[in-house]
Amino acid sequence: MGTALVTGATAGLGLEFAWQLATARHHLVLVARDKARLEDVATQIRAAAGVDVEVIQADLSVDDDVERVAARLRLTGEEPGQSLRAVGLLVNNAGFGTSQRFVDGDVDIELKALDVMVRSVLVLCHAAVGQMTHRGRGAILNVGSVAALTASGTYAADKAWVRSFTEGLASELRGTGVTATVVAPGFTHTEFHARAHADMSGLPEIAWLEAPRVVADALADVRRGVVLSTPSLRYKAASAFLRVAPRGVVRAVGKYR
Repeated sequence: MGTALVTGATAGLGLEFAWQLATARHHLVLVARDKARLEDVATQIRAAAGVDVEVIQADLSVDDDVERVAARLRLTGEEPGQSLRAVGLLVNNAGFGTSQRFVDGDVDIELKALDVMVRSVLVLCHAAVGQMTHRGRGAILNVGSVAALTASGTYAADKAWVRSFTEGLASELRGTGVTATVVAPGFTHTEFHARAHADMSGLPEIAWLEAPRVVADALADVRRGVVLSTPSLRYKAASAFLRVAPRGVVRAVGKYR
């Protein structure tokens, strides 16, 4: 059994990651803002999967909260008098869409998104790889998006940073026994769009992925040491198009409506 830490673990892909990892007999450290939901999920997983589940209530837009999660990730399991296990897999999943234009939007919301999807990813990865390289094993899984290849506002920009950062981290970790993977799903049936107040009613069903498939593909790629993970053939094709298409075309496709 290993131990995995999952951020944004009470809903959407994060919740699916928690369940699939627990089913695979991983102990868990679950991180989210809502303490009641955290405890409820932890209780259900403990009862159903028989694994240990720690919870850390944290808002990853708050520096002190990020540091508390980072401190947990730094533990090697070798500290005197410390019974907590070292985290062998970090899943940076927490994030949210804003569904607003940048020019006339609320900049505080944009800064919060930047903190959650960029700054906390950087800080938590740094904390995790320190103890993982010390032990000579471990894995990082950062949740990105196909949107990283588009030009559709600050969410796309945040996810572009996650993609580029993870690729660079993977190169730096080569030969250490630690890997880094970024998964880039497309539209996925979760609470994500509803929470962003985004109207997705016009999107055809063929465009949607299911969370269990996305998570299973991502975890399989982590096990294989894949750096860029794109679930489904349709989004592999879409990603290939976005990488080679003229940027003017990409900007037109991704422009705000």
